[in-house]
Amino acid sequence: MAAHPRRRNRVPSVVVTLAFLGAIGWVVYEMAPQWRRYWALMSAPAPTHLPMPVQGVAPRAVANTWGAARDAGARTHQGVDIFARRGTPILSPVEGIVIGVGQDRLGGNVVRVLGPGRQVHYFAHLDAFGGVKPHDWVSPGAILGYVGTTGNARGTPPHLHYGIYTASGAINPYPLLAAEASPRTRGRAPESARAPGTRSRPATT
Repeated sequence: MAAHPRRRNRVPSVVVTLAFLGAIGWVVYEMAPQWRRYWALMSAPAPTHLPMPVQGVAPRAVANTWGAARDAGARTHQGVDIFARRGTPILSPVEGIVIGVGQDRLGGNVVRVLGPGRQVHYFAHLDAFGGVKPHDWVSPGAILGYVGTTGNARGTPPHLHYGIYTASGAINPYPLLAAEASPRTRGRAPESARAPGTRSRPATT
């Protein structure tokens, strides 16, 4: 007796369905660690202190230039300038995801890192990039680039413009850098290192 046509057609469809579900399961299994890491980063609190993002520079050598007038008062400085020799390594102060590597008009060569508290850390005027690319995970101390004078920093001493951006806009990085050097926090790992954004567009340097 010939096999029932409906039963014969049902077997291949069951195999295809099982294969599809198996593929989905494999993708979920392989991606689970990344999803957990991303969730941990998004749910971690914003750091209360940060290490210096330029190698070899002490916090006492950095001035609080936040809010200083720029372009004859047309805008204000939304970050701090950290001066160092050209080519000095720029280090990520947080664990996070690289969300931007490229150029913009004011910042020249720039890198953006999404860190704990959904804060975007903005590094501008780089002489060269450090080999990072978008979607890379970086740890505190990872080299993002090197101090330079690109963008509107041409003609000035080499420096890093460092900014931090939240969903509400820019915040002053200086108190966080100064807090890292205070007696209460000296020697402690930054918050981002202990607990593995929306962003407003960095607009000033």
